[in-house]
Amino acid sequence: MAGKKGQHYLTEDERYIMEGMLLAGAGPTEIARKMGICRQTVYNEMKRGLYVHTCDLQDQIRYSADKAQQIHEYNQTAKGRPLKIGNDHALADYLEKKMLGIQPNGKQDRRKRFSPSAALAAARAEGFTTSVCPSTLYSYIDKRVFLHITNKDLIEKGRPRQKAAKPERRTVHPALPSIVNRPEAANRREELGHKEIDLVVGCANTKAATLTITDRKGREEMAFLLPDKRAASVRAVFDRLERKLGKRKFREAFRSITTDNGPEFLEYDLLTRSIYGGKRFEVYYCHSYSAWEKGTNENHNRLLRRFFPKGTDFTKVTQRQIQEAVDWMNNYPRKVLGWLTPAEAGRL
Repeated sequence: MAGKKGQHYLTEDERYIMEGMLLAGAGPTEIARKMGICRQTVYNEMKRGLYVHTCDLQDQIRYSADKAQQIHEYNQTAKGRPLKIGNDHALADYLEKKMLGIQPNGKQDRRKRFSPSAALAAARAEGFTTSVCPSTLYSYIDKRVFLHITNKDLIEKGRPRQKAAKPERRTVHPALPSIVNRPEAANRREELGHKEIDLVVGCANTKAATLTITDRKGREEMAFLLPDKRAASVRAVFDRLERKLGKRKFREAFRSITTDNGPEFLEYDLLTRSIYGGKRFEVYYCHSYSAWEKGTNENHNRLLRRFFPKGTDFTKVTQRQIQEAVDWMNNYPRKVLGWLTPAEAGRL
């Protein structure tokens, strides 16, 4: 069968036919003859749709009709303009794996997905030099340039939210230090050591919970599994940290605490009492129903909820599992930190 003169691209159906023939072991010459196209068209098409197929024994180079069709459609809309990422296959593969939560062992963990912006920041830290801005990457995802990822795979789709009217600010407990008296160094996030804390609770009728501690400046996270939600259990965490770090290092790491009016935090005199005598830190209490006053910690709790969604029974969770989630959070690039990770920002 003679080749088709003037046809430079295959149709979508022809791409699927070609994929099936390649999987069946047909070579370029045989494919060209049976489909009535020239061999160069086959070679060009194979190059367009190549990808690495991961197998248990070894990786294989294969052709994907879906990938070839996506690239063809985008190139057509771009009127011949090449993709910025088109020639950097290593970067495309790295970004896709980050956004899908593919781990070094090849398994997917959707809890560890990166946003497109965070994935680009991680790529820069890894030494990739191809320049792609976040809006361009979002555009590639919308146009299905990537083989496996779509908008549905993104952890957040950036839908604009209507601003709700702020509720009336309530007062803090009259006998306790108010957030309005918190030092300016803490308010302006000028130094490390000013923390926000909260409890992430489990499912109904269970006692276990997780204490979360977030640094206002460096965003570094700590989290500790508690057997119950009692104030004594919260104090025990700080007692252990103070004993482990020593008096001087502890007071550098915990200059102040900002928290809500939960009963587990209201035993002010006992909570602030150092195991070495005297006061170990100052505690400032938010206004009631004003979670935004410790918004850094609230945002981190949302990240932690990826791993332990509402309804989790924390009696079946280990501290090691908690720490694994915290380690991932502390190595996630943040725009507010100039795309450093909290672990990196905490060392500056």
